[in-house]
Amino acid sequence: MRTRSRVFAVTIALTVAVSAHVGGQAAKPSSSTRPPSRGRDLAGVWTFSTLTPLERPAEFTGRPVLTDSEAAAYEKRTIERNDRDRRDRDPVLDVNGAYNDAWFDRGLHLATVNGTKRTSLIVDPPDGRIPAFTPAGQSRAAARDAQRRLHPADGPEDRPLAERCLSFNAGPPMLPGPYNNYVELILFRDYFVIFNEMIHDARIVPLDGRPHAAPAIRKWQGDSRGHWEGDTLVIDTTNFTNRTNFRGASEHLRLVERFTRVDAGTLLYEFTVQDPTAFTKPWSVALPMTKTKDRILEYACHEANYAMTDILRGARFEERAGKPR
Repeated sequence: MRTRSRVFAVTIALTVAVSAHVGGQAAKPSSSTRPPSRGRDLAGVWTFSTLTPLERPAEFTGRPVLTDSEAAAYEKRTIERNDRDRRDRDPVLDVNGAYNDAWFDRGLHLATVNGTKRTSLIVDPPDGRIPAFTPAGQSRAAARDAQRRLHPADGPEDRPLAERCLSFNAGPPMLPGPYNNYVELILFRDYFVIFNEMIHDARIVPLDGRPHAAPAIRKWQGDSRGHWEGDTLVIDTTNFTNRTNFRGASEHLRLVERFTRVDAGTLLYEFTVQDPTAFTKPWSVALPMTKTKDRILEYACHEANYAMTDILRGARFEERAGKPR
C-alpha cells in the first residue's frame, strides 16, 4: 500500500530495463523521439481509482448511466458501506476487516466516460455483464474449482497468483483494486512502458512492428505489440499462460487495449477480451484515468511476508489432524 512504501527510482530503473531490452542501447524518452501530436502524449502518472464496479449491479439493470444526483447518492452509500473504521459491527467482523480505512484507495466517484457516469466498467455487452462461459469454459472453471477444493495448499503453486505476488491488478488488463491504483506510462520512440504501482510489474511494449513471439513462448503478462491508430495507442497481447485465467479466460486469450488522451487531465483506457474457448462473445471495458502529480512508490509485496509459509504450515497441521476438506 502506498502509505507503507518507499520512494522508488522508477525512471532510472525503467531506462535501464528498456536499455537492456534493446540490447544495451539506451532509449531516451526525449521530445524528439515521441510522436509529434499532443494527443499522443500519454506519458506521466495516472490514477484509476473508481467506485464503478466491473459488472453492473442488479439494482441498475437496464441503467448504464446515472444522473448526477443518483450518482452522488450511490457514491455516498457505497463509501459508507465500505468504511472499515465503523465500530457498529461485532468484534469478529471488525477483525476480519483486516486494515483500517486509511490504507484503502477505492476512489470517491463513479467513472465518467463521454460525460456520463457509468454503472459498470463493462460497456459491451450492453447489459454490463461478463458473457456466459462456453461449455469448454465451464469445464475449465469446474476443474479449477475442484483443484482448489481438493488441493488448496499442497505446495506454493496451489495458491493464487495474487497471494504469491505474481499477478494482481497490474494487468494486462488493468482494473481498479482496493489500493495502489496508479500507473506510470513512459513513451520511447520504439517502446511503450507500462509501470504499475501494484506489486512490481513493468510491461515493455515494442512499437517497431515486430511480430508476436512464437506460440510456444508463454508469459504471465502475455506478449504485447503496439501500434498507433491516429492519436490512440493500440496494444495487442497474446501468448498468455494457462495460469493467468483472467476472469476465467484461457491461454487462448487475446487482449486488445487502447490508450487515448482525452484532455489535459484525462486518459481513456479501453480493452476488449477475446477468447472463444472461454466466453460466448467478446466483452469490452472503458476505464478513465486521471493525471496526477503523485509519485509511483515501491510496493514490496513479499518483504517480511510470512503468509505463504504459515498457510502451508497450517495445511500440514490440518492433514495431521485428519481434518476433511
